[in-house]
Amino acid sequence: MPEPLTFAVPKGRILDEVLPLMERAGLMPDDEFHDKKSRALAFACKDPGMRIIRVRAFDVATFVAHGAAQVGIVGSDVIEEFAYSDLYAPVDLDVGHCRLSVAEPAGEVGGPLPSHLRIASKYPNLTRKHFEGLGIQAEVVKLNGAMELAPTLGLSSRIVDLVSTGRTLKENGLVETSRILDISARLIVNRAALKTDERVSALVERFRSLVSETGMAA
Repeated sequence: MPEPLTFAVPKGRILDEVLPLMERAGLMPDDEFHDKKSRALAFACKDPGMRIIRVRAFDVATFVAHGAAQVGIVGSDVIEEFAYSDLYAPVDLDVGHCRLSVAEPAGEVGGPLPSHLRIASKYPNLTRKHFEGLGIQAEVVKLNGAMELAPTLGLSSRIVDLVSTGRTLKENGLVETSRILDISARLIVNRAALKTDERVSALVERFRSLVSETGMAA
């Protein structure tokens, strides 16, 4: 019997939105997956041919790109930030919508842009690329959280971060000034696994069909 396929999912908001779709695709994790007290990272599925790992979103892309997991779900922001050549994102799941944006203190909006900016973000590659397109050299201060504090405490003049409602920005005196990328959750696969394992291609078609059905029903 072949080894189970490993399916990587991200912790947090996107997972809550994709779980119903996963279950419709036959990916039903065992009960421990839903136990808030569990510290486990790998879980069996009702289907013995599948197992699920739950890791940080950025790590989902790394596990799949390097073949440690064959399939996964992650936001398109992570895919664009890493741009792994061994990663393929065949299905837009049409959930987990948000955007990657630039924000700055409300009182400092406007005026000419300088040639150099210090920006706090956990997306250094996307941030540099965006500002290079504007002819600006971006010095990126890498933060993994509490991004909104950076301008207030003088760590940076702007931030680049995920925005959904914009409430957190407003509560911290920041204003969204430009949008870099619209984001949604994507099904991702390892390119080599897609070519060599029929189970991977079958799973891709299953998700593609489910998303199509959902779109038609809407």
